[in-house]
Amino acid sequence: MVSVASWNINSVRLRMPIVERFLKEHAPDVLCLQEIKTVEETFPFEAFNALGYTYHAVHGQKGYHGVATVSRIPMQEYSRHDWQANGEARHVGVELTGRGLGPGQDMVIENVYVPAGGDVADREVNPKFGQKLDFLGRMTDWAGSIERPTLIVGDFNIAPLESDVWSHKQLLKVVSHTPLEVETLARFQAAHNWTDIGREFIKAPDRYFSWWSYRSKDYRVGDRGRRLDHMWASPALANTASAHRIHEDCRGWEKPSDHIPLVTEFDL
Repeated sequence: MVSVASWNINSVRLRMPIVERFLKEHAPDVLCLQEIKTVEETFPFEAFNALGYTYHAVHGQKGYHGVATVSRIPMQEYSRHDWQANGEARHVGVELTGRGLGPGQDMVIENVYVPAGGDVADREVNPKFGQKLDFLGRMTDWAGSIERPTLIVGDFNIAPLESDVWSHKQLLKVVSHTPLEVETLARFQAAHNWTDIGREFIKAPDRYFSWWSYRSKDYRVGDRGRRLDHMWASPALANTASAHRIHEDCRGWEKPSDHIPLVTEFDL
């Protein structure tokens, strides 16, 4: 069994105390972090090593963006893609190694931080929205060439289903839930026949959120969440998924991220 967690941590150095708590309490084999907001030179390697996470793949950027994957089982960096086409650190891929896994039993884990896309859902007046759509387009082109069992995780910054948001009607024109974004993400899903692992275990229309804005002092009041974080598996790998959990309690920890961790277990 291999367990993989994904978490937009919104500054790994600032929130290392809650990362440590999560790893001590839940101990996933692999942890994929987004929005680490630090370069590799200042990434907290020692803190992860002390917890047994001695394998690292860090694609960082000072103050913004950045992704990192840490593991307590052997892995190595596999890929870096510039789907933003501007040098921003938004992706790192790893492959699990050293477990004696044969053909069809290995796993590549792609860790991605999709741009948020700004506030206006119109690429003509908001270039950031166009960059987000183009980012997803490059991801879609890449997905068609995948050959190995692959898990892609991260902050997709899109809540595709009506039950992925607190109010479908009120958010239809809000970036992250617009029909154009949902359609663009659906094309990415179709390009590799990805399985949305979260929704395999938490069936729609059941409520499933992974993000709550900092604007509310208590995220539970009104429960205005969205499912922006995802774990999608290629067909053969999806068949080995045995459990999926969300850790909503982490949103209430001291100095939390505005996102929560997702964890999927695979029986390889």
